Amino acid sequence: MLLQLFLVFLRIGPMTFGGGYSMIPLIEREIVERKQWLTTREIANIFAVSESVPGAIGINSATFIGYRLAGVKGAIAALIGVLLPTFTIVLILSTFFLQVQHHPKVEAAFEAIRATIVALIAYAAVKIGKTAVVDITTIVLIVITVTLLFLSHLHPILWIVGGGLVGVGIIALKKRLGMKIKINAEDGSP
Repeated sequence: MLLQLFLVFLRIGPMTFGGGYSMIPLIEREIVERKQWLTTREIANIFAVSESVPGAIGINSATFIGYRLAGVKGAIAALIGVLLPTFTIVLILSTFFLQVQHHPKVEAAFEAIRATIVALIAYAAVKIGKTAVVDITTIVLIVITVTLLFLSHLHPILWIVGGGLVGVGIIALKKRLGMKIKINAEDGSP
């Protein structure tokens, strides 16, 4: 399992142009669809926790997945696997980048890469959003949160903590009112 974790993340690592968010669809495809090590709900929860703690979401996700599947040794194997190719590529590219950074073909390539990264992030948002939207309350909460994100410049940790507190409050209110509480989008069970 340790070697498999290392190799999976060794293949995913070089594909992280644009940061960890662009890695999310690759991780999900490999871990959930191909290897079937985790379910969509489990991986969505790992992504949520990975985003909530300090550090890059891709590295955090690899570490949490490795730990979930094989303990501390699995976390280390996944972490090394995801970092090794990126470190090597950055080391090599940094040697040449300053010499070619203003070349028109290099600038054109980076413009296309940025557009592709936006598409990867949007794809990841939709995939994760499917597990987050469980009822009308979560839809309303998403719309309100996105609106407030555009209107204010609060630190992300405040949004995460605030979202957790609002979620606890909504569940408590629904219980008090005797309303049905739906937490899992996949099977409809609380």
